[in-house]
Amino acid sequence: MMKRFPEVRRPAVAGKFYPDNPVELRRMIEDFLGRVKAHAGPAPKAIIAPHAGYIFSGPIAATAYARLAPARASIRRVVLLGPSHFASFEGLAASGATAFATPLGAVPVDADAVRDLCLRLPQVGVLDEAHAREHALEVQLPFLQVVLADFQIIPLLVCDASADEVAQIIEALWGGDETRFVISSDLSHFYDYTSARELDAATARAIEELRTEGVGVEQACGRTPILGLLRAAQRHGLRAHTLDLRNSGDTAGPRSEVVGYGAFAFEEKVG
Repeated sequence: MMKRFPEVRRPAVAGKFYPDNPVELRRMIEDFLGRVKAHAGPAPKAIIAPHAGYIFSGPIAATAYARLAPARASIRRVVLLGPSHFASFEGLAASGATAFATPLGAVPVDADAVRDLCLRLPQVGVLDEAHAREHALEVQLPFLQVVLADFQIIPLLVCDASADEVAQIIEALWGGDETRFVISSDLSHFYDYTSARELDAATARAIEELRTEGVGVEQACGRTPILGLLRAAQRHGLRAHTLDLRNSGDTAGPRSEVVGYGAFAFEEKVG
């Protein structure tokens, strides 16, 4: 698994999932964040955030990214894990790009960490073809650019991999206060509004209880990255909180068929 593309990965869904005008994009994200109630606690080690078009999932994603704001100056590395929607492959796809660009600028890739992962863990390889059209990680970047200061990313797409393989990667990249994890996932897809709310509520309970058996294949498109995080959270004694739980019927879509969105924070236990 080793296909390389141009050094800078260009945005694939700017102007579709989010505005391609940088002024409009920043204003939209700041508006989302401005509606989130301030939180005085420490920034979580990991968050789960949705990856749909911003008019649908942006307000929900903002509740997770607002939690990272207190650590704006200290977070230097963000590990992005999300599902592959267009490419099929074994394991996890890293990127050989030096940076991922958005209308707000280019975010550098931690190339040394990517190289080390590929050498140490057989489930990781460079496959830029998988990243070329993918939106799951891209839509997280503008939020990070607004919330954080100077940081690098390690972008990883998950396809035919196990939760243990994902957890192994999270463990390898755990780091200290400089490192945070972002799991990109929507929840249920194309149920009616009432059914989706019930299913997503069950998913949220399982995530809060760190129950890997409670997150089924129909409950989250990023199920495997989520399960990997849950196993890492168990190992490190983190606790999970639901920050927001809505669907497209609550934000900008009809209620006959909806997509579920959840925002979750994983923090160290206190006391």
